[in-house]
Amino acid sequence: MTSPAEGTLYVLQARPPSIVAVGSDGNHLTIKAELAGTPDGIKIDAANRIAYWTNMGSGIHLLDSDPLPQPIPPNDGTIECANLDGTGHRVLVASGLAGTPKEIVLDVEGGHLYWCDREGMRVMRARLDGSEVTELVRTGNFPEDTEDATRHCVGIALDIPNKHLYWTQKGPPDGGLGRIFRAGIALPAGATATQRPDIECLLADLPEPIDLDIDHQTHMLYWTDRGDDTHDGNSLNRGKITAQGVSEREVLIRGLKEGIGVSLDIEGRRAFVTDLAGNIREIDIDTRQETHFATTTHLGALTGIDYVAA
Repeated sequence: MTSPAEGTLYVLQARPPSIVAVGSDGNHLTIKAELAGTPDGIKIDAANRIAYWTNMGSGIHLLDSDPLPQPIPPNDGTIECANLDGTGHRVLVASGLAGTPKEIVLDVEGGHLYWCDREGMRVMRARLDGSEVTELVRTGNFPEDTEDATRHCVGIALDIPNKHLYWTQKGPPDGGLGRIFRAGIALPAGATATQRPDIECLLADLPEPIDLDIDHQTHMLYWTDRGDDTHDGNSLNRGKITAQGVSEREVLIRGLKEGIGVSLDIEGRRAFVTDLAGNIREIDIDTRQETHFATTTHLGALTGIDYVAA
């Protein structure tokens, strides 16, 4: 594989919490330090030079060194943004409204942001300014159903041309009960977040699927999995999006150290993946040749990632 083309990777370091920009030469710069809670998902509005990210809140047990989790989380996560130079930091969706927000995606033209609320068991939407917080999907009731990890919504991706959203429900750690779903971006007439006739389960019995991204040129869905290594977990996967679901599943990378984030460089035909060991891995999605960003392995645990072309 050739050396990385021009562009910047924006990654979230969960411990200590910060936003890090990684250049094409592998060097990195912290653009926003001392973030609140545990940051998880990040997306960049490149035209307006704004970073949007999720903060899962307090009491999150991400690493072995973290305090043991509470049975029911505090529900104090937030959605936040700042300029790419670190200024203009704002909380868009306040504590108590965002739940335990995970991956986030943007529809800048439509004026919305979308995210998954893990312990709240919801797929959510708000305006880019944080107003009009709306439930699109709810798979259980907080807090009584929260301990059922098969209901936990984690990764999310938008297929705006086809008016679909995709999300993962990861299941218990290494449980082999993960699933990937699809539904319309808009609620059908007369439907509610708890009763939607358009929800499709596309894949089931996955090790532990986490984050999503879509290659709209080839109609391929990509996802990370942090489940059991012996059953294709800790991997990067993809499958062909069809009207009937997702077919032709492939495992592209194995051996992730608790894989989390994924971001595609469509023009460069590359995928970038993060894991909790602080690694960024790059794969050519046509040839499957792979490299490590060895210069970044001394970063802390990495969660969300977003590639922005130069």
